[in-house]
Amino acid sequence: MDSNFHIWTLTPTNVYKTLITTPQGISEAEANLRLKQSGYNELPEPQTRPLILRFTDQLTHFMALLLWVAGILAFISQTPELGWAIWAVIWINAIFSFWQEYQAEKALSALKKILPSQAKVYRDGKLSIIAARELVSGDVMQLEEGDKISADARIIQSQSLYVDVSVLTGESLPVPRISEPVTAANIHASEASNLVFAGSTVAAGRGLAVVYATGTHTEFGQVAHLTAHVKREASTLEVQISRVVHIITIIALSMGVVIFLLTKLLVGMQLKESFIFAIGIIVAFVPEGLLPTVSLALAIGVKRMAKQNALVRRLSAVETLSAVTVICTDKTGTLTKNEMTVRQLWIPNTNINVTGVGYEPKGKVEIITEELRTTEAQRTRRNEVRLMLAGAALCSNARLNHPPNSHQWQVLGDPTEGALLVAAIKAGLKLEELQQQAPRVREIPFDSHRRMMTVLLQGNLQLDDRENSQYLIFTKGSTLDVLQHSRYLWHSGEKRELTETQREEVVTANDQLASQGYRVLGVATRHGGAELNNLDDNLLEQDLTFLGLVAMIDPARPEVADAIALCHRAGIQVTMITGDYGLTAAAIAQRIGLANGKPRIITGEQLGHLSDTQLRQILHKHKTGLVFARVMPEQKLRLVEAYKTLGHVVAVTGDGVNDAPALRAANIGIAMGISGTDVAREAADIVLIDDNFATIVAAVEQGRSVYQNIRKFMTYILASNMAEFLPFLAMVFLKIPPALVILQILAIDLGTDMLPALALGAEKPEAGSMELPPRKKSQPLLDLPLLLRAYCFLGLLEGLAGMGGFFFVWWTNGYNMTQLQALSASILSHSANAATMAIYHQATTMTLAVIVACQDGNVFACRSERFSILRLGFFTNRLIWAGIAVEWFLILSIIYSPTLQKIFSTAALKPSYLLILLICPPLILIADELRKRIISGT
Repeated sequence: MDSNFHIWTLTPTNVYKTLITTPQGISEAEANLRLKQSGYNELPEPQTRPLILRFTDQLTHFMALLLWVAGILAFISQTPELGWAIWAVIWINAIFSFWQEYQAEKALSALKKILPSQAKVYRDGKLSIIAARELVSGDVMQLEEGDKISADARIIQSQSLYVDVSVLTGESLPVPRISEPVTAANIHASEASNLVFAGSTVAAGRGLAVVYATGTHTEFGQVAHLTAHVKREASTLEVQISRVVHIITIIALSMGVVIFLLTKLLVGMQLKESFIFAIGIIVAFVPEGLLPTVSLALAIGVKRMAKQNALVRRLSAVETLSAVTVICTDKTGTLTKNEMTVRQLWIPNTNINVTGVGYEPKGKVEIITEELRTTEAQRTRRNEVRLMLAGAALCSNARLNHPPNSHQWQVLGDPTEGALLVAAIKAGLKLEELQQQAPRVREIPFDSHRRMMTVLLQGNLQLDDRENSQYLIFTKGSTLDVLQHSRYLWHSGEKRELTETQREEVVTANDQLASQGYRVLGVATRHGGAELNNLDDNLLEQDLTFLGLVAMIDPARPEVADAIALCHRAGIQVTMITGDYGLTAAAIAQRIGLANGKPRIITGEQLGHLSDTQLRQILHKHKTGLVFARVMPEQKLRLVEAYKTLGHVVAVTGDGVNDAPALRAANIGIAMGISGTDVAREAADIVLIDDNFATIVAAVEQGRSVYQNIRKFMTYILASNMAEFLPFLAMVFLKIPPALVILQILAIDLGTDMLPALALGAEKPEAGSMELPPRKKSQPLLDLPLLLRAYCFLGLLEGLAGMGGFFFVWWTNGYNMTQLQALSASILSHSANAATMAIYHQATTMTLAVIVACQDGNVFACRSERFSILRLGFFTNRLIWAGIAVEWFLILSIIYSPTLQKIFSTAALKPSYLLILLICPPLILIADELRKRIISGT
């Protein structure tokens, strides 16, 4: 924008002229032309850490540094082939880890495009929803509470409009925005009270604004530090994995030192040989394949959640989901369909049915009462109904839209207001004519504290027998709040003083409808002269005349009942927190199985009188069936904090701008993708693309699956580490040659083991995983049961089987233990004759092959910590079979390729030896099956 051009000083009329637009916006053709000229309304992508530096990170983490040192020591020990092999391990691991992390980031970036930022603008005179990146100068935007503003714009109309500009100015509180010109020209644009800026959000009220700057020309785009890259904090899972690596590395170093001392002192090895074997032990215990496998497991989990309509915005959420113990959920749109339909109306002494379902304006309004014996009475009742529905519709900001080539009607705006529009049309009202008869002059927007919305209209609707008036007020909202502001009752075409008996009748009618699951709104009116236009907002909503009740229903989602039952079986509490009326919420809660019997209802007012101790007692006592109704946003935050104080891991849903604090405070914040505001989505860890509660439960199941999969492949990897360690232990205590050489260890860790481990990371959720209670958040990933199973059971069996294969080769060649011990020194010093060395190479090859074969049984054993493979099935994860196929291609190449034989010190095995390998997989699998049966007691 030209520096000499101060748009805040112009009147709305001059703003339209200057930006070459109209109150009806610009045409679609003109918008496309301006888009070509100015480009998309977006900023350049923020600078990220260069790829080369991100790759070097994979070469310098704790585990990689350890291997660098091991390689250097190998060179010092004059074994360059070992040094190069260890360094090759570092590079292979770095390349694979970097690729997986890069792919995971690309997947997250692609998923974010599923929910692009949107804006409501007038194009060709019609309100449309477009991608925010398509905004151009001259677009007329409609702003409502919760909207994220995507371009700099000049306010043209405002009704109690407050904007959060903290991202630009640091203001901690929302600031008011007006439509009148600001006369001061020598101020900065951010100081003008009639401008809104890209990056800010609408905290309250509504308004219209004309875009004057987009993309890099906005105030947001000109502040360089706002686009700086923010370093992501390590997630709890990354912290846990780092802890695992440190623990295992300490074990590896300790074992390396022990082996070095034992081989030097007990076996009498030369310093060089002791050094080499110590390095071998360290390499054997370091889980080189762990980090890339974790990256893959997370990436798979994120993609699977996306397919189930859960967009993960922070990877830490994947792991935290597995520990969720409480879900605090909204009612409307999450547990219900968010397809409001007015089904019943109430005016004094009369109930009215409304037929038709959904937003298609087909159906009719039927008065059902036996009191109407005259045509005059019928006409009076019909006019009362039409007046109430006209008032409810005019006190709404939603719009009905029927897209071309579609059978479905859509609501632009609040679904509740959409239902009111449809009901008015069914009653025969023509909304456009009503808006012309009484155009809107002023609006007091709905807020969560007043629970009402009011409009001031100029004119008369001529729908009743009242005298003509200059101004007309309509108020809709919570029945009890509207009733509290009402002094009169419209009954039989007359305004009468509202008696206590009549107030009780209204409350009784409201409660009867609410107990059937209806959402009930009260509607009131007021008319008068010019003095109404001079009243402030508080006085304008006083002395109202109560018209009646509008009852609408939002049916429960059919899949929610099963999802809640699954939560209960999984040990997860589900608490409903809603701004709706208590009886309405209770009826829905019973319908979907949230409560076994009668739910415990606590209103926002009652909650306000509870101390923190009393609240915690209630939350602790009531594990199911808790419903918090008429709750303020700040009370939602208090509930989340109370649950966390009790030690719960809390997931909370939210869609409004005022839900952001609760979403941030929760362990898992879940925002609505359809009905949610931009502010709520930005504060959340997960966004539900379909706004469906069942999707939350599916995401929890995936979170549990990811956590379990990491434990599965950790068990698999650590088991082979123990099998690789045992030959060196046997060398020390049995005084025999080592049954494995170091390069053969590396062949297992980064060759044959890698793909089966990755296949375990891709396991689908186990059947019955949601029948178990949530894991404790404090439970470490690498706990004692996992270590005992990996090292002391599966790994020990594999190691013993490997040593058995080693001894078997010597035995078939005529050597016993004593003779083998006698040959040990000459084999270690490479001074034994060629025949002996050939047998030794064949024996170590047999050990290698046996461990690899045992890992084939181990990969099936690790598919579950609890269930038999017979229950899971051998072919339900076909990636495992692909991994095994690649594994055997590699091991057979190492055994029979002359080139690889020289590198890995292997020798060709006899066919009879290969037959023995067939025994190994079932040996490990059957042993673990017996262990599972003993533990389960079956």
